Amino acid sequence: MQKALLKVENLSKKFRGVLALKDVSFSLAKGEFLGLIGPNGAGKTTIINIISGFIRPDTGKILFNGEDITGFSPEKVARLGVLRTFQHVQIFKDLTVLENVLLGFSRHLKRRLWHDLFSLSLARKEEAAFHEEAFNILELCGLKDKSGFPSHTLPYGEQRRVVLARALAAKPELLLLDEPAAGLSATENKELVSLLKKLKAKGQSLLIVDHDVELIWELCDRVIVLAFGEIIAEGPPAHVRQNPRVIEAYLGESFS
Repeated sequence: MQKALLKVENLSKKFRGVLALKDVSFSLAKGEFLGLIGPNGAGKTTIINIISGFIRPDTGKILFNGEDITGFSPEKVARLGVLRTFQHVQIFKDLTVLENVLLGFSRHLKRRLWHDLFSLSLARKEEAAFHEEAFNILELCGLKDKSGFPSHTLPYGEQRRVVLARALAAKPELLLLDEPAAGLSATENKELVSLLKKLKAKGQSLLIVDHDVELIWELCDRVIVLAFGEIIAEGPPAHVRQNPRVIEAYLGESFS
């Protein structure tokens, strides 16, 4: 395996005395798609929240590109190149699709340009470049023809892709997706899979949590299975789906 982009070392976390994670360790290589699955309450979202800086672990640490980012604020984690989406759609519904995506470029803005009266031409060039790149991202996400639409007028599946497009505008080195397929129709699910395959071909690194195991099997290079806050299996999808502990704890006999 390539050098680890992300290393999770011995994470443990309790909430009001209830153990959510116990000594969880894993790594993710640059360009890898890593799936994280398990029953409700297994600790999957807790891991994403810790990596992205929304909560602190009780013990353990997070290394990103070799740097210890444990306890960094979400804003600082994002500036380093780790972006996450949430289970529920979070968009600015009164803004257009294009405007939502343009917000994703905020961490790349050379803010001094906007305050320097002698650099207005440079600011305009920068803004034009962001618009061009935003249209390219919308085309990748199948939303270019919806760029001028108010975001709230889009179907649910397209709103989820707006969220993903905005995250891509921030040029994340690592993208964390929390339940991206939740609530999607069969057609919307296929569109999501197609988009993620395009990102994979471009070398995007991804950690994905989802209950749609068929999506996980199809997309991911490796899969980690959690149960009661502990890793019970890890490996290629074909291997993990046949693991007796995984079948018993999560998949059920229909997958055996």
